[in-house]
Amino acid sequence: MVIASGQSIEREALVSPVDLMARACQSALSDVPGLRAQVERISVVNILTRSGPAPASELAARVGVGDAHCEVTTIGGNSPQWLVNRAAADIAAGSLSVTVIAGAEAIRSYRGRHQAGLPRDDGDIARSPDSVIGDDLPGVGPAESAIGLVLPIHVYPLFENALAARCGRDSAAQRLAIGQLLAPFTLVAASNPYAWFREQRSAADIATPSPTNRLVSDPYTKRMTAFLGSDQGAALVLCSLAAARRAGVAERAVFVWSGAEANDIRFPSARPDLGTSPAIAAAGAALFAAASVAAGNGAAGIGIDDVEVLDLYSCFPSAVQMACDALGVRTDDARGLTATGGLPYFGGPGNNYTTHGIAAVTDALREHSGVPGGTQFGLATGLGWFVTKHALGLYATTPPPAGFRPGDTGTEQERIDADALEVAFEVPEPTEARVVSATVTRGSSGEPDGAPLIARLPDGRQVVAAAADATVLADMGGVDPPSLIGTNVVVTGTPPRYRLPDR
Repeated sequence: MVIASGQSIEREALVSPVDLMARACQSALSDVPGLRAQVERISVVNILTRSGPAPASELAARVGVGDAHCEVTTIGGNSPQWLVNRAAADIAAGSLSVTVIAGAEAIRSYRGRHQAGLPRDDGDIARSPDSVIGDDLPGVGPAESAIGLVLPIHVYPLFENALAARCGRDSAAQRLAIGQLLAPFTLVAASNPYAWFREQRSAADIATPSPTNRLVSDPYTKRMTAFLGSDQGAALVLCSLAAARRAGVAERAVFVWSGAEANDIRFPSARPDLGTSPAIAAAGAALFAAASVAAGNGAAGIGIDDVEVLDLYSCFPSAVQMACDALGVRTDDARGLTATGGLPYFGGPGNNYTTHGIAAVTDALREHSGVPGGTQFGLATGLGWFVTKHALGLYATTPPPAGFRPGDTGTEQERIDADALEVAFEVPEPTEARVVSATVTRGSSGEPDGAPLIARLPDGRQVVAAAADATVLADMGGVDPPSLIGTNVVVTGTPPRYRLPDR
């Protein structure tokens, strides 16, 4: 169960990630003081703005649980929910009683120190390194890396334009649809004291390019993308029901009913469809199947329609749409798609956003705990890399009659992996290839500074290619990327470059 949560935010003073984590942990532990001395494990989500070897150990010392086992994760926005699933399984197995999961980013402070000529905070470099858990595979492969297609702001628009083409929309129409999708997120952020941008915006405010809302990568404007400049931290305290009862805080419990993880094909270049996430679909199906088992014999099956509170990972609009499609949720669902305000408006504190999402979901459920009307459910999703690594968790106001159940995605994972396409790293002779998706990246002046695409060769292999020269790049600045999908370009070289066939 999640027995307590805490969040922190800093807008003025220069702080470190451990400062923010310590504040969040102290907030959470102050609600369950009897559990502080029982904490056995502290898991810290990978921190981008820190090079110290032992942030979990530093945090443990700060909050007075120095005897706890300390560990940190590898990169991945799925990590917080994965850690919750892992902790719930360990608690259910009796090998863990009380644990803390925490994370933070201090990107605003990191930049502030640099601007002020101050040394960065590297933490206590004399400490022995914390244990590292999780996979450390890269987010992109050699084909993407060869043309510099490595940043989320350049990769996610490829997913978005695949979605736009499927719906028959040009970039302008897709931007408007995205604005309508995200405007309700800003309403949630406006009322959230831990959100970075507490301002409600209209669909037009989000979708209309302007000097303060420039195009960054077609079709995305600045206000459609995760904001990475915040100082935010969050922490969760999980424990067994027995530990909560001993501490006299069982009435605060929000129960983890089930959890599931799955991975999409590791590299975007090898995916047969850039507009879908089979892994989210697999994890969602496994999550609800496991929850139905947790409900006990004779209980009705549990599904997405039973969920009251949703927080879908929202680094970019394409991630939200793909999750909605995979889980069977309308993009205009009356329940809302975020409990925080989403990464563009709440803030995107590195790999740790989903800790905030889980805190928001469980806090909302805690408000309904004990209210007549039966069990209330909440769903949180986490995502790592480029719609690659996924972790889902189902939470509820009452305990699962048959206990926590992990979802099994083994068979579906094998099917997903088997669908990976071969990727061509070189194309010796000029060859026509059908465009799978494309985007145009833009600098601060609005002029094109890149035009990556993924295309399918006649032999079925896929290729990642950049514009052949400055003329092609300039021409791409006047092309609507969704209209290019399904047409042919001429590809050649190592790494591959392309030109439009009429040039």
